[in-house]
Amino acid sequence: MSQTGPDAQPAQVVSLSRVRDDKLWAVIAAVGRRTRIAEVYHSRAAADADRNWREQQVTAYAGFLRSSSMPVPNYSVAPIRRPDLPRSWRPLPALGFLRGQII
Repeated sequence: MSQTGPDAQPAQVVSLSRVRDDKLWAVIAAVGRRTRIAEVYHSRAAADADRNWREQQVTAYAGFLRSSSMPVPNYSVAPIRRPDLPRSWRPLPALGFLRGQII
């Protein structure tokens, strides 16, 4: 039912196309066979920047990690869809490996 006249408001059009893309970029932390999604981003460039920063931090603390017998995490970037994120997923603290919170 549409309205006409001076007080009429335009009808809202509902688009059936997706408003946002479900494709995200995940920074993945791995220690041995165990992996965890550390963070997610909408762009590959942002994910690459985060991965590079995390790798720099691991390099900076490499001596500490070796002396405390902690495993050294490896980071990679991969595409992921929003529905593929685990329900209880939370971002991994950037320096969580220092407190043993890598996986």
